[in-house]
Amino acid sequence: MALDVGAQPYGNWSGCHATEWDSNAPDFGDRTVGDQFEKHSYQFSIVVNNEGRRFIDEGADFRNYTYAKYGREILAQPGQVAWQIFDSKVFHLQRDEYRIKRATKVRADDLETLAARMEGVNAGQLLKTIREFNAAVKKDVPFNPNVLDGRGTLGLVIPKSNWANTIENGPYEAYGVTCGITFTFGGIKITTQAEVVDISDCTIPGLYAAGEMVGGIFYFNYPGASGLTSNNRIITTLGEG
Repeated sequence: MALDVGAQPYGNWSGCHATEWDSNAPDFGDRTVGDQFEKHSYQFSIVVNNEGRRFIDEGADFRNYTYAKYGREILAQPGQVAWQIFDSKVFHLQRDEYRIKRATKVRADDLETLAARMEGVNAGQLLKTIREFNAAVKKDVPFNPNVLDGRGTLGLVIPKSNWANTIENGPYEAYGVTCGITFTFGGIKITTQAEVVDISDCTIPGLYAAGEMVGGIFYFNYPGASGLTSNNRIITTLGEG
């Protein structure tokens, strides 16, 4: 509607807030579930594609600094899906969304059975990936989920920088995920007073914007909850009015 009245498009229109989201979630949000389709304990897992290969550094940083960009990485994978695999050592660190009834989940006492149950995954390559990952873990570095602990891997093409644990103590769990899009990083251009401008950078009288409507704030990534700050300007402006 804003574009229809001449608002200027602005920002990263090819980017979006893209999270790891249950692979069998509905196409649009379900208010009975809310945001529980998200799967954001990936930093304590290894994430593999249908080829059975890792493709991201799961432990690059805390969840708040990576969760909104890794969904896009999944879209680039075969079938646009991936699996998060957890060893029983870290089950207690999984967020509450892993316990909902509508989670796409497989569980097994041994890795061979787990791999066979992961629909669409190259089981042979997956087992090879896990063996190579286990051998690369810096086992002499203490695991600490509360800090960037430096417990990473050595010699892998795609490292895991922190929170690396071997996948060797069953039972095991794997969760199917895809990309969930919350909002696009593209929007419309505003002034510092939250006034919407047209393609000539002239303000459109009476039209203001804030929050997800505003472009030019986020590019390629998003620190958790930072979108809330773009609402403050319009609240202040309208209050002054």
